[in-house]
Amino acid sequence: MAGVLEFLVSGIILGLAEGISPGPLITLIISETLKYGKKEGIKVAVSPIITDSTIILLALFVLSNLAKYNLVIGVISLFGACYLVYLGLENIRARTGTSEVAISKGGAFKRGIITNLLSPYAYVFWFSIGGPMIFEGLSVSFSAAALFLLGFYGLLIGSKVAVAFIVDKSKSFIKSKYYSYIIRALGVVLISFAVLFVIEALRLIQSSF
Repeated sequence: MAGVLEFLVSGIILGLAEGISPGPLITLIISETLKYGKKEGIKVAVSPIITDSTIILLALFVLSNLAKYNLVIGVISLFGACYLVYLGLENIRARTGTSEVAISKGGAFKRGIITNLLSPYAYVFWFSIGGPMIFEGLSVSFSAAALFLLGFYGLLIGSKVAVAFIVDKSKSFIKSKYYSYIIRALGVVLISFAVLFVIEALRLIQSSF
């Protein structure tokens, strides 16, 4: 049971980190909410449910053909670790409250889908981090993989929706030091995850020889 719960915790942490980290989608959520209210911001917040399903299936299909090659999976995990370090450093160095997006009213959900599909972040995440985590979870049990996805999307969508509500209620929060502290703390957590990915990658690479 402890092993299964670890996947839930991993999903929660990664989902929260992805959910409130600065990026094109969170910027769009804030912009829509500031201009037209929380309803439009929430539409953007839930858009990953549509876009990610296709990206996840693609990632799993590609990775499933590489599942027997530990060297390749290990290298992919190293790229995942690099991506986590990159995200972590971006969070630590982030200057919040300065992003604005010029958009017109209406079609928030469509804009969210397009933004996510055209952003490289979702692809890199699922090919290098999320996909391998799902396969690792399946090696434990179906429940482990399911809990990882549940924790990830529960916090990914939940945190983005929360940002829309907070911005709607207190438009000064995004410029506050507290939001900045949260972003930077999550940056440290992401880098910690990168260390775990490097350890796992080295184990896989070593086992391939």
